[in-house]
Amino acid sequence: MGKAIKKLKPMHEEISLGVLIHQHVRAAVEQAVQEELAAVLGVELYERSEARRGERNGSKARTLTGPTGPLELTLPRARLFRPGGSEEWASKLVPRYQRRVREVNESVLAAYLSGANTRRIAGALRPLLKAAPLSKSAVSRVVGTLKSDMEAWEKRSLADLEVAFLYLDAIALRVRMDRRVTSVPVLVALAVLADGQKQLVALEMCGSESHEAWKGFLDGLVERGLRAPLLCIVHGNAGLRRALSTVWSKTPVQRCAVHKLRDLERKAPKHALAEVKADFHGIVYAASEAAARKAYADFVSKWKSRCPGVVKSLEEAGDELLTMYRFPTSQRSSPFRPEESALLAPAETFLLSSAKPRARATEGRWRPHRDSKWFEHKLTFWTTARPSRPKRSRFLQLRLSSPVHRSRVRRCRAPPRTIP
Repeated sequence: MGKAIKKLKPMHEEISLGVLIHQHVRAAVEQAVQEELAAVLGVELYERSEARRGERNGSKARTLTGPTGPLELTLPRARLFRPGGSEEWASKLVPRYQRRVREVNESVLAAYLSGANTRRIAGALRPLLKAAPLSKSAVSRVVGTLKSDMEAWEKRSLADLEVAFLYLDAIALRVRMDRRVTSVPVLVALAVLADGQKQLVALEMCGSESHEAWKGFLDGLVERGLRAPLLCIVHGNAGLRRALSTVWSKTPVQRCAVHKLRDLERKAPKHALAEVKADFHGIVYAASEAAARKAYADFVSKWKSRCPGVVKSLEEAGDELLTMYRFPTSQRSSPFRPEESALLAPAETFLLSSAKPRARATEGRWRPHRDSKWFEHKLTFWTTARPSRPKRSRFLQLRLSSPVHRSRVRRCRAPPRTIP
């Protein structure tokens, strides 16, 4: 009876979840374009009406690369009635000549900005693009749209911004210039608006943080309509201070507490770092200006003889370190706290928050510069001073997996010796 039972064949092939989603996305796009055309014509498919504003004209095949891969679409065509004749209808959901959706182009831009060249982007995005083509010229066109958007952003008007605080800083980025990768400063302006929101105002790459560079940067902000802020928060760059006194001479200046604390820690010895930091926090955490000035005087009297460099660095900021106490406590509590470094050091935290220091590659591993002498001594002892165990060197050679270890074992192993 078992022989009579035939093996049943599956009625349908198994379809993966990704293929099923891909098919539904294709059907949804085609249905959306059909509904868009029906709304433009004023009639549904096969519907007769005198209110018709055009007529269908067959269909055409299009390939559109989306988040699930390339979509083979069949999109309708139509002609719209016009007083002088007719014109071909163009869909707004799937514009003419569009080959990729916006999310795919954003992925291409993200890969390009992460450092991948045009040849490697196609390989990096293969799980997304699948069999869809992506040439170097296509990547260049996508990057060209980013450059045009950046130029429009740099020239936009700033007249409608109500800026309360303006942070001015510079970050160092490695860029390719004249076929060489070099580090250049990028001037940054980050504004805190009247409603408390932060907005990046301007970026400009320059050769150095000189007075001329900062003055040209601030003049560009004024030309675009930016009004003088209530307060400018800056670091201790001399060129920036001169430029501010020229462009916005009446605007008060607050020295960045995060940058100043870093300067103090650089001047202080290692065993006094925690104490210097606690005393500095007593200045910037004070409840009032009088308490802050008392903490300032105590800091100077305490560290003047112990660490003169620390006191000299603190006095370099002068009264600009205490400008924040002229403002109400409600405004002072957020933008001047050292732990809220996104406001105190906007360029470093706002633009480089994802940057992490790279760990040493040799940490936790065998380091030849430190352990080579020890290995030479031990291997010589194991292979020459203990003839009663001639297989010890071979066992050790199997245990050491590194090529450096194996070569050192071969060099130190003595020739076989006859045991009497």
